[in-house]
Amino acid sequence: MPVTPLNQLGREAIAKKGWFTAHKFLLARRAVQLAILGLFMLGPIAGFAILKGNLSSSLFLETIPMTDPLLFLQMLAGGFFGIASSAIIGAALVFGFYLLIGGRVFCSWVCPVNIVSDTAHWLRRRLGIKGKTKISPNTRYWMLGLVLVLAFVTGTMTYELVNPVSMLHRGLIFGFGFGWAVILGVFLFDLFIAEHGWCGHLCPMGAFYNLVGKTALVRVHAPRRDLCDDCMECYEVCPEKQVLPAALKGAKDNKPPIILSSDCTNCGRCVDICGVNVFEFGLRFDAKMEACSKLDTGDYVKNQA
Repeated sequence: MPVTPLNQLGREAIAKKGWFTAHKFLLARRAVQLAILGLFMLGPIAGFAILKGNLSSSLFLETIPMTDPLLFLQMLAGGFFGIASSAIIGAALVFGFYLLIGGRVFCSWVCPVNIVSDTAHWLRRRLGIKGKTKISPNTRYWMLGLVLVLAFVTGTMTYELVNPVSMLHRGLIFGFGFGWAVILGVFLFDLFIAEHGWCGHLCPMGAFYNLVGKTALVRVHAPRRDLCDDCMECYEVCPEKQVLPAALKGAKDNKPPIILSSDCTNCGRCVDICGVNVFEFGLRFDAKMEACSKLDTGDYVKNQA
């Protein structure tokens, strides 16, 4: 079947499932992202703090600490060995959550830069911008290493001075300065230079949470992959396209209809946009799925280069 034209993207899903169902996970993600921001802003605005601080370090109900694990690693690399016990507990709690649920869930459900990246991708499609710079997804791991090396060499958390995630979140709560330029740079980079360039190829936080999520429980399944008509709509909306062949094209190799790659952000867009409901969320060890090896998604990346 011919690939769905961009101007018809999502129409089948809307016609068969209704507009809300065809966007339910997108709407849910935006609701979660805005709710988290709202909880942080409640304190400065209303004087009643449910979440105090920002995504780097915060307190829930003035009691439960939450610390960005990557920030914690930078502190260790920078020689900050007198770290408060609350920061250690907070980092452990956040790390444990994403270890179970999926590291890249942070990228699609929590990170405010995701809204910027998704907007750039939407506008890129609307404007028909086709050209894209080839950047290896492995570049983000080099970026992660660089962040820790800089912390070690300088004895400071240098990356936090330019971290778009921290800058955007702090800026929305406390006001922007130089942060606007950084966020605009990410938007323009994704729009004109590389599709999903920052989040999918460069972001060291994405690389960190990718490593965290390698054994996560929540996974996308494709139990009805026999209904797939190769319309390619899921490929168009997926921010990590290389993860899809494992579920869709594995039947001939007796691969399970499940995405095990930690590159998957669990954004749910493939679930939303499929008019025949090929995809659904499930657990890694769902009774319907048997544990087995995943398709090498590296082959897909090489074919796209």
